Amino acid sequence: MTAVPLLRTPLTRLVGVRHPIVQTGMGWVAGPRLVSATAAAGALGILASATMTLEQLRAAVREVKSRTDAPFGVNLRADAVDARDRVRLLAAEGVRVASFALAPSRDLVAELKDAGVLVIPSVGARRHAEKVAAWGADAVLVQGGEGGGHTGDVATTVLLPQVVDAVDIPVIAAGGFHDGRGLVAALAYGAAGVAMGTRFLLTADSPVPDAVKARYLAATAKDVTLTTRVDGLPHRMLRTDLVTALERAGRLRTLRHALRHAAAFRRLSGRTWPDLLREGRALRRTKHLTWTQTLLAANTPMLLKSALVNGDPDHGIMAAGQVAALIDDLPTCETLITRIMQETHETLTRLLPPHPNAPPNT
Repeated sequence: MTAVPLLRTPLTRLVGVRHPIVQTGMGWVAGPRLVSATAAAGALGILASATMTLEQLRAAVREVKSRTDAPFGVNLRADAVDARDRVRLLAAEGVRVASFALAPSRDLVAELKDAGVLVIPSVGARRHAEKVAAWGADAVLVQGGEGGGHTGDVATTVLLPQVVDAVDIPVIAAGGFHDGRGLVAALAYGAAGVAMGTRFLLTADSPVPDAVKARYLAATAKDVTLTTRVDGLPHRMLRTDLVTALERAGRLRTLRHALRHAAAFRRLSGRTWPDLLREGRALRRTKHLTWTQTLLAANTPMLLKSALVNGDPDHGIMAAGQVAALIDDLPTCETLITRIMQETHETLTRLLPPHPNAPPNT
């Protein structure tokens, strides 16, 4: 096996991983297979739990632990009706990290920290990073507008240095990363590591069907689009006939689709209608949505499942960061991480060559 250059950063020291790389918690994609492969290769894998029932999450956590003893994390929905049950599960199972797409409450952060679980929320604005840092978050993941899935409109190169300057905890950069050069750039901005979604989705260890991966690999920069017509929020994905049809659909047809998908997701997730209503109220409050937008949010899980699980992208959506246009292979997680760290070492050596009079390494 090729020796992998090590690069110690505040992220690797905090979490206990060998490399400052995070695989994000992508719904339907970041299951035990991908997470354990990532963790075994020395990066931080994150299980996506939003589409799992509590018992499915317990089984997934135990499966990852049966495959590797390396640290890993779980992505939680702070607005889920059973959020505290999931927090207790993480504590009982010895999960190292809890990550969040929506900022958790101060109480939830405190409960996790009391249980010895590291808290790493994702943010899209400086003020959000300052808030969760004040509440005791251990690190923060900052996603710029280049990222896939739900995203903001501020580029990583603008947002990242703002957050680095604002907080005293490790900052993880996300949105637009896929190689060692990007990791070096993030480190230069002051980040402690990078997080990647699309790049890990396009690996041999990802459970996404091969035909769908082929669609991603064939994508050009013009094929990656940002739309609000799927669920009322800015969502970056590959342009497909379905996306075009949703953008042209009238409001009544769109809401009818959303109701059908909400019913399907309720059955799949084991939630009740009151559960979905409570989660919808929380989403509406935290994201400042209208009730129409909140209802549209039911579209996302089932449309993602159609493409990423069922292998039917013509009737689903394919979340994708802009870097999808730069990716042309499907390495294993081990090969990918080794390659990124080698590229990082080579780039740093090129930028900062050893001084000719420097003493030899001992």
